[in-house]
Amino acid sequence: MDDVVDFEDLFERAPCGYLVLDAAGHVVATNQTLQGWLGYSASELKQKRFLDLLNVAGRIFYETHFAPLLRMQDFFDEVALDFVTRDGTKLAVLANARQRRDDDGNLISTRVAIFQAKERRRYERDLVEARKVAEAARKELAALNASLTETGLLRDEFIAVLGHDLRNPLASISAGMRMLSREPLSDKAIGVVGLVEKAADRMHGLIDNILDLARGRLGGGLTVERDANEPLEPVLRQVVLELQSATPDREIEAKIEIPFPVSVDRIRIGQLASNLLANALTHGAHDTPVRLEAIVAGDNFVLSVANSGTPIPQSIMDKLFQPFFRGGAGESPQGLGLGLHIASEIATAHGGNLTVSSTREQTVFTFSMPLGHGMDRQ
Repeated sequence: MDDVVDFEDLFERAPCGYLVLDAAGHVVATNQTLQGWLGYSASELKQKRFLDLLNVAGRIFYETHFAPLLRMQDFFDEVALDFVTRDGTKLAVLANARQRRDDDGNLISTRVAIFQAKERRRYERDLVEARKVAEAARKELAALNASLTETGLLRDEFIAVLGHDLRNPLASISAGMRMLSREPLSDKAIGVVGLVEKAADRMHGLIDNILDLARGRLGGGLTVERDANEPLEPVLRQVVLELQSATPDREIEAKIEIPFPVSVDRIRIGQLASNLLANALTHGAHDTPVRLEAIVAGDNFVLSVANSGTPIPQSIMDKLFQPFFRGGAGESPQGLGLGLHIASEIATAHGGNLTVSSTREQTVFTFSMPLGHGMDRQ
């Protein structure tokens, strides 16, 4: 292998475009990558100014915003511009620039790196459109909510609006953030993308809980779809992994021993476990692990979640599974107060029950289901 780096080839065939400008803003050098994108030869580009490569709007924006910034600090990063190619089409790019000066401070040249941004611009447009759709849905939902009667005759429409007009644009926002996270971003942009992703995930959970509550009240309880063909353990371990990743400063211990197939709704049981774990992580002591156990005990399948910390006051124990109730020890309550209610409804739908005990040693939420209601021995 030849250890000598071919710097000329590195410049000419780089995965980004390069151009060098003189002190007056005229092009003095470009690489083959940029020449290919624009459709001009090197000699043709040397006859142009940098501004000649931009469309009219880009020239105005460059002169009024980015050129002053470049003169003031000798660089700019991730500036969105639109080049015009030889055949007149628009090329969306992101540009990074650095100026070079002599010892007396006189400008010698400006080096500009160019990255195509067609896909990123599309993602941004999709996000803007998704926000408009979400805002329109919010207004529609507000109007719908104002028209609801005391007997709740329009609750079916309420569910439809939540399920379609809110979840779909939210899914677009989440997808767009994931796409942007794979693009070259500044440290500040990476932080903003992470915050939006976390907010979108939390909104997904809130919408799902509201939908479950509404469906349960309309239909007399949650529905479940039992399936004994797929194992339950991988679902529970995935729930543990996701919550552990979301709270890296906390420890979750899992003991999962299910010796024969479980005829349950695996998604619903995973949701139950997730709600119980999230509650334990919020209200439990931070210096001790949260413990999840899923086992067969006698004639019952038992799933429990335990945490240490301040015990739950007896005065609110009977209210824990009520919808919209938020209370207990630990951090300030967040969310709508539906997590434990939904977990209790899932337990009931499986022919079991969800109970809680709380002492100075530990707080334990326990879901217990008779084997005859949900498990087939083999």
